[in-house]
Amino acid sequence: MKYEILRVSRCVRHKPISRVGLLWLLLVLGCRADSGAPVVLEFWAMGREGEIVQRLVPEFERRNPGVRVRVQQIPWSAAHEKLLTAFVGDVMPDVFQAGNTWIPEFVALGAIEPLEERIGRSAVVTADDYFPGILDTNVIDGSTYGVPWYVDTRLIFYRTDVLAQVGYPRPPTTWNSWLEAMARIREHVGHRNFAVLLPMTEWQMPVILALQRGASLLRDGDQYGNFRSPQFREAFAFYLDLFQRGLAPPTGEAQVANLYQDFASGYFSIYVSGPWNIGEFSRRLPPSVADKWSTAPMPSPDGDPPGVSTAGGASLAIFRSSGHKDAAWKLIEYLSEPAQQGEFYLLTGDLPSRKTAWTSRALVGNRYAQAFWVQLQHVRATPKIPEWERIASKVSQYAEAAIRGRMTVDEALTALDGDVDSLLEKRRWLLRRAARES
Repeated sequence: MKYEILRVSRCVRHKPISRVGLLWLLLVLGCRADSGAPVVLEFWAMGREGEIVQRLVPEFERRNPGVRVRVQQIPWSAAHEKLLTAFVGDVMPDVFQAGNTWIPEFVALGAIEPLEERIGRSAVVTADDYFPGILDTNVIDGSTYGVPWYVDTRLIFYRTDVLAQVGYPRPPTTWNSWLEAMARIREHVGHRNFAVLLPMTEWQMPVILALQRGASLLRDGDQYGNFRSPQFREAFAFYLDLFQRGLAPPTGEAQVANLYQDFASGYFSIYVSGPWNIGEFSRRLPPSVADKWSTAPMPSPDGDPPGVSTAGGASLAIFRSSGHKDAAWKLIEYLSEPAQQGEFYLLTGDLPSRKTAWTSRALVGNRYAQAFWVQLQHVRATPKIPEWERIASKVSQYAEAAIRGRMTVDEALTALDGDVDSLLEKRRWLLRRAARES
């Protein structure tokens, strides 16, 4: 305090000042001094991305000397709950990373700032440079709430040598041709091995097949399950048939001793997975099969390749009550630049959400990534409602029951619709109340 009084007295040239006046002047000067302090952005990023993105922050701060970014890395396993807890406690970060399927939930809570106007004015974030199906995951009721940061989807990883040995030097493109190829593989590798690994704990495969058949997973404004529709039933039966024919082992991924070792040994020759496995396959497969695998887009039912797949990845969003929205948007624009997207890919292996970032030599020269380039132009969002995560777990639950013979197809789909209708009961009540009040 002595120093502060001396500093103020020098500023007023030793003129007499009352105690009240001195206190008032201290407050004013203190506010003026603080006004020159940098804006500190709180940015929550998940998993390894939270660690790696910190390497990109210094360049952003150099370009924006009045802004500092404080990155908090959060494990994916705790991220969803931590964000919800932060929202309830009103301690959300200014900018945060969210899985694309989380966006509807945080929109329903009123936690995310709409970005439509900012995107419209931006010279950096241009909507037509994003994969349409991926961008659509961020659009709720006509408004855009997130900017895709990186993308993923699911497609086929396969043993090129095994498929060639059974008469398929190129990967099949239709459901029927894949069935034939898998039947030949099973005969070729022997009955202790299988053609394809489809972990029963994953909901993605039956949903992908249903989307390819044009199924609407929910009906009546996403208020009821629609899993007994002819389109979903046909896709579900096709999925179950892969197990009933002995083409896929009735197991979960966790029960496979070593995914990469089993792929190399021929226990299975086909695996539906995402871009993270490009790096994992490259690192973990033994030298004997290092050049005997590749990737391919999903087949389609009718031979008009490729078939659609799910739209995944993560987006960047701004907390609606942030006091630094302009600075937060600058950070999102910076991380969305094609150059930063390319650098982020080199550091993490996460595929860029910007099409222009795919012109980099690292991606153009990566033959495994090129199938993802094709597939990402044929993806669809799952239902954009907060309850989707719980609905998805029900899909895998009843798929496993049908695979193990505990339920018939019709019993499983009837029970699935019943459970989903119960999960959506509150949604129906809220929509009815909103309709009465409008």
